[in-house]
Amino acid sequence: MTATEAGTGAGAGAGPGDGARWAPGDHILWRYRGNADGRRVHICRPVTVVQDTDDLLAVWMASGTECVRPVLADGTQVHAEPLATRYTRPRTTVRSRWFGSGVLKLARPGDPWSVWLFWDRGWVFRNWYVNLEEPRSRWAGGVDSQDHFLDISVHPDRSWEWLDEDEFAQAQRVGLMDPDTAERVRRAGLAAVEVIHAWGAPFRDGWEHWRPDPRWTVPPLPDDWDRTPSRTPS
Repeated sequence: MTATEAGTGAGAGAGPGDGARWAPGDHILWRYRGNADGRRVHICRPVTVVQDTDDLLAVWMASGTECVRPVLADGTQVHAEPLATRYTRPRTTVRSRWFGSGVLKLARPGDPWSVWLFWDRGWVFRNWYVNLEEPRSRWAGGVDSQDHFLDISVHPDRSWEWLDEDEFAQAQRVGLMDPDTAERVRRAGLAAVEVIHAWGAPFRDGWEHWRPDPRWTVPPLPDDWDRTPSRTPS
């Protein structure tokens, strides 16, 4: 039984430990653990599975999706806080809705990044966004990762630029990322740039022309969005 057949709850679908795959239309959770302790989930986004194969997991985050995101303990938005104290002031999490255009997320197993596609109103393609992160760990309810601060924007004309290099440097200054990890992340970014230069998958695959199934509903955010996975597949 797929998660769609069982209802819309993330975690109802089969996990990857037994070789099963999620079906198109299944609802799962795309989560990130905090960088301070590496265990507590601080970003959670319910998404709909577009494709799940040995080569690619593709998911759709629809406009209006209720998500969980971090804020400072006093309610200040993270990016409104000066960089010098952005990663040292206490934080909490809040529920909020994604009101921008929907986002298509593409992740190849083992890659230390995922590629997100953004559109403006009227399905005008804006850009690809390479989010450098830990390779995702799969569990019955979705995938977990950890963000690595540094990102790459890829424009429709195939030009590209680094993003958030200041945050990447600050994370190292305050001890959220040790030198070895930072070097590994930088190497991952350079590997992603090689894929961009070669116009390899997924950039060459025409995903900018993809559209969601109009029958899909927006997945709900479950009350236990931060639960610990019952098992971690090997």
